[in-house]
Amino acid sequence: MVAAAADPFELTVDGAVVAVADEGLTLLDVLREQLGVRSVKDGCSPQGQCGCCTVLVDGQPRVACVTPARRVQGRTITTLEGLDADVRDVWARAFAATGASQCGFCTPGIICRFAGLHDRGADHSDRRVAARALAAHLCRCTGWQPILDAWQAYPGLVYGVADAATDLDSDQRAAADLRATIEGRTSQSTGPHVSLGLGGFADDTVPAGALVAVRAGPDCEAADEHGWVVAETAAEARSLAGQVPGRRTTARWAPPLEVPPGDWAVTLRTSWVEPGYLETDAAWCRPGGEPASALGNGGAFGGKLHSPVVEAARLLAARHGRPVRVLWSRPDTVELGPKRPPIAAGLRPDGTGGIVVARTPGIAAVIQEWAPGLVVTEVDVPGPPTSSQVRGAGWAEAAVLLAAARGEPGWIAGPDGGSATAAVAPDGTICVEVRAGRTLDETVLRSYCTGAAHMAYSWVTSESLGVDPDGHVHDLTVRSFGIVGAADMPAVEVEIIDDGSEPVNGSDAVFAAVAAAVWIDRGCPSTWPTGSSTRA
Repeated sequence: MVAAAADPFELTVDGAVVAVADEGLTLLDVLREQLGVRSVKDGCSPQGQCGCCTVLVDGQPRVACVTPARRVQGRTITTLEGLDADVRDVWARAFAATGASQCGFCTPGIICRFAGLHDRGADHSDRRVAARALAAHLCRCTGWQPILDAWQAYPGLVYGVADAATDLDSDQRAAADLRATIEGRTSQSTGPHVSLGLGGFADDTVPAGALVAVRAGPDCEAADEHGWVVAETAAEARSLAGQVPGRRTTARWAPPLEVPPGDWAVTLRTSWVEPGYLETDAAWCRPGGEPASALGNGGAFGGKLHSPVVEAARLLAARHGRPVRVLWSRPDTVELGPKRPPIAAGLRPDGTGGIVVARTPGIAAVIQEWAPGLVVTEVDVPGPPTSSQVRGAGWAEAAVLLAAARGEPGWIAGPDGGSATAAVAPDGTICVEVRAGRTLDETVLRSYCTGAAHMAYSWVTSESLGVDPDGHVHDLTVRSFGIVGAADMPAVEVEIIDDGSEPVNGSDAVFAAVAAAVWIDRGCPSTWPTGSSTRA
């Protein structure tokens, strides 16, 4: 006997009453897939851990990807698009003025939460209020500090007592975009529209009527020979694919490599580290056309430079004779996306020593360029794929080891000529100086350097993946990467030294310099992550 279909139900979305057929859909499915609300982003569905799909339900923040649509029937849903236009504009200007949005994937959800927090009368002078609210969110780009600055800047813009400095002329905007592109290593735009999620992500630009392809889960019979399941809608494709929700583990395994024998002044062992970009890999293509880039408005820290979803979109569109949208889930990115390779190294005070690294194309040359006194040994290690194109892979570890052997960070040069030095103040503040040629735009450069400082601090103190000795990844949720949250991130002070030369990337040098400073400040424990409370 076939069960009777449930009756449709109604929601009020951004002021309009919408009828929804109960297909077991989440609120995120309804908003993005049925209604085309593109500000509501999917960064971890169905984990409810990144905050990118945050909307307001009767004025209260709610993560849409784990909210069954039927559970909010008859209630009022407000997305970023549904905020009062003036309110939305001021938040966008506040984020642009403080550098609080780089790729712009996480910020629509954060703005929704901040709007709800503001309406409940929260104190904008108290950064701790905003930091606690951000516990439900992740941002990989900005280092949190600019976002807290935006929270504090908002009232002044509302009442006209502060200037957002976002009405740049064409030359100023071009300079800001150029600085963002230099720091992000791929074409990027800046301005208020970015914080509204309008940076041009592939999955936001899919043509109507496109098929959807997702990777098959275990024992799926609907997959093609390459492991793709193709259907008319994302919900149908995921159902057919039998995808298993991501999981994390409480188990922990030691770094997989051993330090080579020797009389070392300093040693270091690391594990796999996930780039942790929030927009999971996505691309689409029309038959005979060129696929949409998986990079969107950001470089994904080198993690998407060769994403297989791009070529898959091309091949599937040709096969089906229709546009095809290809989506990776969060577990897909963890299991299949490139990681920072594990290393184990020992160094003498004179900079000589040995380093063992998971076999990775190009990694040995990168390490030896920065530390010619290191003997590099590549070994095969069971585990997820690794890449030398992930941010600073190889050369940052070499620079950090050399700094630790010296006993002080000093000035560290990045691969493009930018340089930086960093120190940890007695109160924990991370103090950075950076040289990156002509500044072009101080707000943008400061934001990228603050974000690099956050990534470095997080890398040294808390980030790693749970990978067992057989190479299986057990941490498949976005929260299990160990990315430091807003409430736990130390303050960062950035001094920019403009020498008038050709503008170059500075944030990568900041990444290495802060990693060295944080490690030295904690007494150079031999295993990363060190834990955030192990200062010497």
